[in-house]
Amino acid sequence: MPLPQPTNRAQLYYDGRCPLCAREMAFLRKFKHAGLTLVDIHQLLQLTDEEQEQMLRNLHLQMPDGSWRFGVEANVIAWSFTPMGFLWKPLRWKIWAAVVDKIYQRWADRRYCRSYACTVTQGVKS
Repeated sequence: MPLPQPTNRAQLYYDGRCPLCAREMAFLRKFKHAGLTLVDIHQLLQLTDEEQEQMLRNLHLQMPDGSWRFGVEANVIAWSFTPMGFLWKPLRWKIWAAVVDKIYQRWADRRYCRSYACTVTQGVKS
């Protein structure tokens, strides 16, 4: 995916047209330190339609080393750049991480379909 090259900061890509996402990012913006950059996907003009759709379906975090994290994992890591990061860590505990991921994916699919129209049914893209 031809996204911006990695920088010395983590870069969290989010849907700025999603009211819930925008509220969370506004809150995150107030508390994050300089190691995290927030990027509204709609400001990335170099993306193809397919790349933009992929980015809008799930939260994406590009780490400074160029690796990617997605969904709940991306969110937990992003919040680790704030003093409140410890509150989010239990979401990745092995005992319920798989359940949390399924709930997030179902929510993300529904959010995307309501906002952009699609043919996702029960977590299966068609």
